[in-house]
Amino acid sequence: MTFNGTWKVDRSENYEKFMEVMGVNVMKRKLAAHDNLKIIIQQDGNNFSVKESSTFRSIEINFTLGVQFEYSLADGTELSGSWNLEGDKLVGTFHRKDNGKELKTWRVIAGDELVQTYSYEGTEAKRIFKRA
Repeated sequence: MTFNGTWKVDRSENYEKFMEVMGVNVMKRKLAAHDNLKIIIQQDGNNFSVKESSTFRSIEINFTLGVQFEYSLADGTELSGSWNLEGDKLVGTFHRKDNGKELKTWRVIAGDELVQTYSYEGTEAKRIFKRA
């Protein structure tokens, strides 16, 4: 499937500002800028397995398209939501448990890169991954 593979973060755009809007403190923002995030995505039909490993943690998330699940960001922010395919985009719509606000994220393959875009409170950021 299109998203399958091992992806390593290459660069970010507006990521620190995004984390600030999310309420991540300055020390965690500075550390997150150098987290060396690697994700391994495996898709089997509507089922996905995503393994994330970074300087701070390693976790595995399993989800089915359209089925709500719970997830914790690396800073401890608790979310609830789901992923869906919209054409060639993997679109996640999540709500924070602490304030109910929406966090949208989407993943697309652009050339040989995986581009993950985040949107929260009108602020967008991107993390661009290369195949590892």
